[in-house]
Amino acid sequence: MSLDQAKNKLEEIESRYDEIEAQINDPAMSGDYQWYMQAAKSKNEIEPVVLKYKTYKRVDRDIPDAEEMLSMSEGIDRETAHEMLDALKAQRDSLDEEIRLLLMPKDPKDDRNVIVEIRAAAGGEEAKLFAGELFRMYSRYAERRRWKTELIDIQETGIGGVQEVTFEIEGKGAYSQLKFEGGVHRVQRVPVTESSGRIQTSTATVAVLPEVEEVEVELDEKEIKEDIYHSSSAGGQNVQKVATAIRLTHIPTGIVVQCQDERSQLQNKIKARNVLRSRLYDLQLQQASDAVAGARKSQVGSGERSEKIRTYNFPDGRVTDHRINKTIFNVPGVMDGDIQAFIDDLIAYDQARKMGESAEEQ
Repeated sequence: MSLDQAKNKLEEIESRYDEIEAQINDPAMSGDYQWYMQAAKSKNEIEPVVLKYKTYKRVDRDIPDAEEMLSMSEGIDRETAHEMLDALKAQRDSLDEEIRLLLMPKDPKDDRNVIVEIRAAAGGEEAKLFAGELFRMYSRYAERRRWKTELIDIQETGIGGVQEVTFEIEGKGAYSQLKFEGGVHRVQRVPVTESSGRIQTSTATVAVLPEVEEVEVELDEKEIKEDIYHSSSAGGQNVQKVATAIRLTHIPTGIVVQCQDERSQLQNKIKARNVLRSRLYDLQLQQASDAVAGARKSQVGSGERSEKIRTYNFPDGRVTDHRINKTIFNVPGVMDGDIQAFIDDLIAYDQARKMGESAEEQ
């Protein structure tokens, strides 16, 4: 959609913004706290596109003046006028693209927390070690964003690896940043368990699910089997005397969720139900459309080495995302959570794809 085609919509949004701003600044309206908070929220939601559009209109008005100045100038003044005109046109083009991006429908799940599931796939013990490293990578990424990470369930191996881990990342916009991380991650390196020094290829699967509200997925208690057992994650003096771990089985779908991180049975039950709700929501999306972005089935696949979204090549010191053909030569940094460059380019790639689809529909 071009800005000319969206002009009426933009004018309506701007008019609405000016109306809300006037009401907020009206002392007579400030006494209604609930109304004020809702109005402020509505204003903040449309403010980015309105401010960009106001700037766009100002630049667009300045261009004819710059063209007239250019036609009347000579010598060095003409060069200056030409540079000014070029700068204004470049700014207008940039604002055009930014506004079209802001007008694109926003994924309503983008601001939500996420539930991440990592499973060791092909590669035996090396795959389990890699799964544990991916868990640390996303935990470190969350720390960099000042987000909170909560462990839900983990099945560890004796040599420091992870067969499977489920955890939640709480932070505004977490899903918008992590939703493209779902898929098969491949590692190429010499395993610590390999005495001959041969490079091995192993994989781990990552699924990223948006946290789901209770009203979106209603759980029928008659369809849920609940088992309570002793946690196996703690050891030594921390072994629990009371059974607090929870396993939920959704009978119609066969989905099994377990949580044993918390020492409170109630807290484990709440966490397990949240994960179950998110998995059922994701299953509904799959059934509604195989093309839904972020669907867990399309993210995970079978875990075979050929199904990969990203390769971590330790001997060459590079990490490559195969969807956008982007390579970063800093394996230690990436494994320490420095993955924002991949995330930013994946978001930009997705936006460009959507803009292309939108243009084709016109």
